[in-house]
Amino acid sequence: MERTGGDPGKTDGRDRTGEAFEKLAALMSRLRQDCPWDRKQTFSDLSPYLLEESHEVLAALAGGNLSELEGELGDLLFQIVFLCQIGSESGSFDLASVARRVHDKMVARHPHVFGGEVLNDVSDPDGVRKQWEELKLKERKKRGDTAPSPFEGLPKTLPALLTASRMTARAADLGFDWRRDEDVLAKLEEEIDEFRAEIHHPAPSRERIASEVGDLLFTVVNIARRHDVDPEAALTMTNSKFRRRFEEVARRVTAGGRSLKELSLEELDAIWDQIKAEERG
Repeated sequence: MERTGGDPGKTDGRDRTGEAFEKLAALMSRLRQDCPWDRKQTFSDLSPYLLEESHEVLAALAGGNLSELEGELGDLLFQIVFLCQIGSESGSFDLASVARRVHDKMVARHPHVFGGEVLNDVSDPDGVRKQWEELKLKERKKRGDTAPSPFEGLPKTLPALLTASRMTARAADLGFDWRRDEDVLAKLEEEIDEFRAEIHHPAPSRERIASEVGDLLFTVVNIARRHDVDPEAALTMTNSKFRRRFEEVARRVTAGGRSLKELSLEELDAIWDQIKAEERG
């Protein structure tokens, strides 16, 4: 490959990336031949590892440690290369075909970048997202699906909050959405009233209570979506905040020679409020 500029003794980014992928693919092939554990694995065997590594990547993203993120992305990439190796052994696909397929799909889904029919205004991210969904719909119709579900391709294994966010985003693209934030908040208040009525019912039903809780969560997800907030990430952040603060409550109580159960709710609340005030500076 001809290089321009820089140190002629060093490869450019594309050379280094290609070399790194070739080494990783060769490593995986060697492991499948010479390691009894790697040789034994199947697609289904790798499913839990793929899920685990994905969650570790998400944790690294939330933590903001880029070195940790680099390591976790490597672990996730290894699982993808592993799956591609198994695919190549059956003649179904390999790392190269997977890369070509996603490359071609990305080109087709970005006509405003690579040329092609632009379906709507793509001057902002929201317009690009809407065009993406319209192009997916055209692709499905081209394959012969004359009545595709608006939720086709949405994995049923996604976390519930993320599923709600993705489904309502697609519905909103088709015009099914609240016009104003105030309308969503009114819906939230309505759902709270329905939940309150259910828990105060003379014969409350656990099933109905669960249904009302689901409606509450679904409405909150819509509030998040309308403000471009990932509900999973938001809840993860709040979980971390609660854990940090309550662990500090426990530490201070223990340092005072007492246990959490010895303190009243009012006393625990007072310590919580103090920690919260300190964090806010």
